[in-house]
Amino acid sequence: MAFAWKAAGLTYNRYLAVAARVVRRSLKEGPRLHAERRGEMELRFAKWENGKQGESKNLAQANASSMAESGQGEQTLMADMSQLSVAADQRQPDTQQIQYQSKATPNPNSPRIMARDITYDFTRAASALKNGQLVKDDTFTLFESVGALEIMDPKMDSGYLTSGETLDDDYDVLRELLPEEVLGIMDQMLCFEMAWHMGHPLSQSLFTSLYIDRLLWPEPKTLEQARFDLNKKAGQENRMLNIVLRAYCLGLIKACNFVHRRISTEHYYEEEDFVANLYRRNLLTNFEVTDIEKVINEAMRYLCNEAVIPDQHLKLALLNRLELRRTLMIAVQLDGIVDPERAIYWEQCLDLLPALMKSHKLSIPVEGSFNIKIQRRLASSVPPRPIVNISFDEAFAFFSRLCQNAKDAYRMLEYHGSSHLLTFIWAYQSRMPPPSVYIRSLVQSMVFSEMRVLGTMSFKQLIFDDIEETVLPADALIDPANGNIEAPQDPRFHMAKMMETFIMRAADSFFDIFRTLCMNRSRLRRMLCHLVLEWDSVQLDAEGIDTELRRYTKEQPIKDEQVLSEEIWSFPLSSWAYYHKLRQMEWIVQMGFELDIYQIDELAGMYWYLQHLASNRLQHLERIRTFTTRRLARISKPTAAQKTAYRRSVSFLDFSALEASATQSFADGLSCLFSFLSYLGLVPAPYHALPYSTPALRYNLRMRPFLPMSLPEVPSYSEFTSLVSLRNPEKDTTGGPNGELATLAETNEPALSILEVADQALRVARKEWEAVSKANAETARCTGCEDWWRTSVRNVLRACITANIMVSTAKKAVANAGSRNARDALKLEMVESGKGYHAWWIVPRLSAK
Repeated sequence: MAFAWKAAGLTYNRYLAVAARVVRRSLKEGPRLHAERRGEMELRFAKWENGKQGESKNLAQANASSMAESGQGEQTLMADMSQLSVAADQRQPDTQQIQYQSKATPNPNSPRIMARDITYDFTRAASALKNGQLVKDDTFTLFESVGALEIMDPKMDSGYLTSGETLDDDYDVLRELLPEEVLGIMDQMLCFEMAWHMGHPLSQSLFTSLYIDRLLWPEPKTLEQARFDLNKKAGQENRMLNIVLRAYCLGLIKACNFVHRRISTEHYYEEEDFVANLYRRNLLTNFEVTDIEKVINEAMRYLCNEAVIPDQHLKLALLNRLELRRTLMIAVQLDGIVDPERAIYWEQCLDLLPALMKSHKLSIPVEGSFNIKIQRRLASSVPPRPIVNISFDEAFAFFSRLCQNAKDAYRMLEYHGSSHLLTFIWAYQSRMPPPSVYIRSLVQSMVFSEMRVLGTMSFKQLIFDDIEETVLPADALIDPANGNIEAPQDPRFHMAKMMETFIMRAADSFFDIFRTLCMNRSRLRRMLCHLVLEWDSVQLDAEGIDTELRRYTKEQPIKDEQVLSEEIWSFPLSSWAYYHKLRQMEWIVQMGFELDIYQIDELAGMYWYLQHLASNRLQHLERIRTFTTRRLARISKPTAAQKTAYRRSVSFLDFSALEASATQSFADGLSCLFSFLSYLGLVPAPYHALPYSTPALRYNLRMRPFLPMSLPEVPSYSEFTSLVSLRNPEKDTTGGPNGELATLAETNEPALSILEVADQALRVARKEWEAVSKANAETARCTGCEDWWRTSVRNVLRACITANIMVSTAKKAVANAGSRNARDALKLEMVESGKGYHAWWIVPRLSAK
């Protein structure tokens, strides 16, 4: 097989020159210039003919001219149309492609080549093709075809220039700026910075600024070189530009560098949450914060002492923005992230915001200082996209939430227990509008800072705290002293070894709960669907460890022949894993309501399944409490530490049982209410009888995350429908072939009976949620986030009261209907997603006609 350069018709010298040129041009700007200088040659050659030396020529120039000559031929068509002889009588009706062997076309500028017009031959050959047939070259792939479509398309070709357009910017970066214009550019940059935080790429936001581009390219080696002048020299003229605006831009870029590095080191989803592409720009990574802070301080001193600005309000506005930029840069720096004092800087940012908003009216925007042409100079394979413009009010609101959320995040550093920490993160991330990706990354950094939880405790200690509070208060299995035992004959030695094995097995799954809660809401539910399967595996492994631990703990089972002939063991580690698994299963179902995943006709079934899961969790908590109180009774003289641990555990179990019972009752009431509406035909029936959209298939789709799990078992579709629907097969003659719910009733008695069940369940739910709302912060495990938690519980209680009112309205309408169909007496109005009291509890609006 011949070498590729030989097959292309190149000489070896030309092949080397082409390869070297490609390598040099792929380098960055600085190394490329050095490499090109190394590629300069002074080698000369001469051609000898008839024993005489010809003209001496430069080898590099000769290669360049030769490549330019041959390159024209390489861009022409690679096929001779005379080889495409497809006559009408030779066509095969089943042939979809006509392939032909192409050969390289020689240089058309050569005097040996005779050019001729092939338009007629091409048209004649193309007319012989049927619709759907293609002429395909084996070397012309999809990549080439898409590339051909992109060429000269202004939406796809970043190098395309319209008539009269140039790559040069018309805006003069070094022009004199008024103080009002400097203020306007600062506010515009703040808007683009917030657009980047919202998830838009830098190429459509900050990097469209000509001032930012001048500071970052060419890349400055020292802070003194980071200037707007291409010569990178300090000038004494135009000081409002070179001192004030430059200081603001440097602080902005450094803050963006810290934000980018913070997000990139944590769990997030590219293009979904945040665009991390820097387009080969360096955001002043190698420069210290203190150096940039000095530049900002110098700019503030210039404004205070030297700048001639008649309007004092304008001077204060510029000082306000420089102070805000300096404070924000210090607040987002990477070092000392778990220092509670860092919250002070975010509070200072909040204090500066009112003046920022008030003085915005003094600014004059400079639209020409932001140009989309800069995208053509960025290292990107993405076609040109328009600049993302958000209003100053929108940017200010987002920035205010960012500072407030960052300040609130530092409440988490005061540790009160694993359940408090979990409640804090869940309540914190559930606030609306949801926290930005930077805030979610900040929370992750605090929880898992330098392989320490909140920077103070080990991962093992956090898991032990959670196990102790849930299933093993003051138990020997989680005694830290066990790790100091070295005698193999001591049972504590084996306990420590097996608990270490369990911690290693469960640690990733446990901490994935905290990481998952820091994702965006849609991704949170998706990750929980995967995580819950991992917890099912942890539960099965924990059962084996529990069985082996009995040899060393000397546990005594519960024997009650009146209830069950078999012995009942506690399985503490497995019970702990099962509790967390059930909690995640409930979150998955509840997040489905929040994300508007379920159709209206599925709400009755999904609320039934939610109450089914809550019922399982309630039973499991009662089982754990039984073994906890039994374990305490076996201690003859408990110490003060043991009493405190057991009291704390029982408090957690009792409150969790109350919350599970309240969830069960509320879900049961809503399930009955939606079943009543489906029975009357007020809720649209399931989709038409299509093979890909039957009720059974949709049920399997909703249950898919739970089908592989061992416990709790997912009910079959027949069991599910018998428990959810009110369809009476003996009386209903209107049901469809796929088991649709009945739309007409011969009597209103079934409707009244189901409303009675709903009314009772909702009354119980109301009392239980009221009890939940009255719990103190320690009992509810919401220390540090009590205000957010109570707001959420109050919204649930409002939704429960509203549901109770709707049931009463329905009962009156059915009672007054008499012999008429109750459907004609009621009007249903569904609340839009996000418009109700609580996203997890969808309450329909019912009114009498």
